Amino acid sequence: MASSQLGQLYKELQQAFMSGNLQQTGVLLARLKIGLTEAGLLVPFGNPNPQDLVVARDILEVGAFWSIRTKDIPSFDRYFSQLLTFYNDYSSLLPPSPREYPLRGLNLIRLLTQNRIADFHTTLESLPLPADSLTANPYIAHPINLEQWLMEGSYSKVWNAREEAPTEEYKFFVDSLMGTIRNEIASCEEAAYDSLPLKDAATLLFFKSTNDVLAFAKQRGWQVDLGAQKIHFAKKAEDKVEIPKERLIAANLQYARELEQIV
Repeated sequence: MASSQLGQLYKELQQAFMSGNLQQTGVLLARLKIGLTEAGLLVPFGNPNPQDLVVARDILEVGAFWSIRTKDIPSFDRYFSQLLTFYNDYSSLLPPSPREYPLRGLNLIRLLTQNRIADFHTTLESLPLPADSLTANPYIAHPINLEQWLMEGSYSKVWNAREEAPTEEYKFFVDSLMGTIRNEIASCEEAAYDSLPLKDAATLLFFKSTNDVLAFAKQRGWQVDLGAQKIHFAKKAEDKVEIPKERLIAANLQYARELEQIV
């Protein structure tokens, strides 16, 4: 692909992404990745032109944001992995990118949604920021706070953090976290209660809409009594353990006889 054609596609990508045309953005990204591969810029090595690297970085950053907006997390993982080469290996050659830390923060939240706590801390420690300034960066402070609240069990704070997200893309991962949290709360409700008022269940599960509660209850196999406005939890049958009574009695009698013989 000629450099002039690559440059034209890059301009079209910027326009499509800024206008919110996700379908066209995806088509252009596919074509541009072929062009970057042919130009040796998708996985750069040696001493490429810094301006070409900036263009390649911008394309991959658009790809990472596009992946989240289309809810394609494996695609986000691939784009972010490719961006690390630009962020880590060529940081001294390139001007800072305003999208770098929003994407690094999104990657941290992605690790939380997958319950990869060890990877979360390893990634946090590897950031090119002084440890005492991490919380000063809003894009990094947000996942740090989320991890702390998750460990504390402060789920209401996680829920409220959705409205404090530094970019719209963060809300996608917070919603994913809330899905995990709701299932944990639901398991506790099933173990602790036979039933709950529909309104109380909605409050505990952080649902604002009755329809959302009903959909969740159906997913969990709960019975909903709309007349009484109550949810009845499906109890799991307890495993019954057969006690071999006759064998135990025989063994005890044998043990008693042996003790008498010793005495």
